[in-house]
Amino acid sequence: NRSGTCTPGSICVAIIDRSGVMKPGSRGFLTLTKTLLWPLCLAPAGIMLMGAFQMGGFQLGANPVEELLHRCGDWGLRFLLITLAVTPMRHLTGWNVLLRYRRLLGLFAFFYVLMHFVIYVWLDRQLDLGGIVEDIVERPYITIGMAALVMLVPLALTSTRGMMRRLGRRWQKLHWLIYPIAILGVWHFWWQVKADLLEPLVYALILAVLLGARLWRKVRSRRHAPT
Repeated sequence: NRSGTCTPGSICVAIIDRSGVMKPGSRGFLTLTKTLLWPLCLAPAGIMLMGAFQMGGFQLGANPVEELLHRCGDWGLRFLLITLAVTPMRHLTGWNVLLRYRRLLGLFAFFYVLMHFVIYVWLDRQLDLGGIVEDIVERPYITIGMAALVMLVPLALTSTRGMMRRLGRRWQKLHWLIYPIAILGVWHFWWQVKADLLEPLVYALILAVLLGARLWRKVRSRRHAPT
C-alpha cells in the first residue's frame, strides 16, 4: 500500500515510505520514538505513585517510604547504566541514531536519583538537617551517594544544545563525570545492601562490561592509529 494511509492488516506506509520521512534518524522518526520513550521512562514513577495511593492493585508494602526510596534509587542506577550502554550499542550496531536518545535517558537517570534524594530528605529524614548531615558524615554509603548526586547535577544542567555550544570541548570533559558517577552509584548500592549481594553484583558486572568496552575500543584505536 503506497497511498500514505494505514489499513487493517497493513503497515503504515509512513514507516516504509521512499521519501524517508520515518527512516531512522529522520525528524519524524525521532519525534515518534521519543514520544513513545517518554511514557516508558515515566512508567516506574507512575507505578510508584499508584502504589503510594493503592490504585490499580499496586502497593508499596509495610514500609512505603523505604520501598519508594529503594525503587527510585534502583531506577536511577538502571537509567545511568542504560545511558552508558548507548555508545557501546552504537559501536556494535552502527546505529548512530542511538546517540539521539542518550540525553533523554541521562535526564531520566537524574530524575530518579533526585527523587531518591528528595524521598530520603523529606519523607525518610523529615527535613531533619542535623540528622541528614550526620548520615552523610558517618554513613559511607550515603557519603558516596551524595557525591554522585552532586556530580550529576552539573551534567543535567548542561545537557542542552545551547550549553554544548557554549562550553565547547569543556562540555565533553565535564560529561566524563558520568563514569565516576556510575561507579559511585553501584558502590553506594553495594554498601547499602546488607544481605543479598546478587543484584548489586549484577549491576557491577554490567558496569564493568560497559567500561571495559570503552577501554578496549580506545586501546584498539590507538593500536591502529597511523604513526
